[in-house]
Amino acid sequence: MADIVEGGCLCGAVRYRIDGEPLSSGTCQCRTCRKASAAAIVPWLHLDAAKFAFSAGQPVEFKSSPSVTRSFCGRCGTPLTYWTTSYGRTIDVTTCSLDDPEAFPPIGHVWTSHKLSWVKLADGLPCLEEGVPSD
Repeated sequence: MADIVEGGCLCGAVRYRIDGEPLSSGTCQCRTCRKASAAAIVPWLHLDAAKFAFSAGQPVEFKSSPSVTRSFCGRCGTPLTYWTTSYGRTIDVTTCSLDDPEAFPPIGHVWTSHKLSWVKLADGLPCLEEGVPSD
């Protein structure tokens, strides 16, 4: 049986479960992720959506662009998920909303062309100027 990973928002009103390992883990520097989280870098887990479920509460959804829906706690504002129509049956979950955000360190960085000038990515991980290449 796969491990269950849990997480949720700051106030505890919204909780979720992930059944098993993510497909990948990385950080995003794009303008919309930065604006939506008020942070210079946003770490994400990329998952099979069938392995993700909210277990308590219901987040608020926001269409940040025509093809993108983000969710967050309507009580405390914690960003939780990102889904775009191009993802199909996958979803991104904010790594730092995990109960143990150390469990899945990033394996790379995307949208580094949008990176703030004062951010220095010196961890040696792969950096992509834009998003992950499509198949």
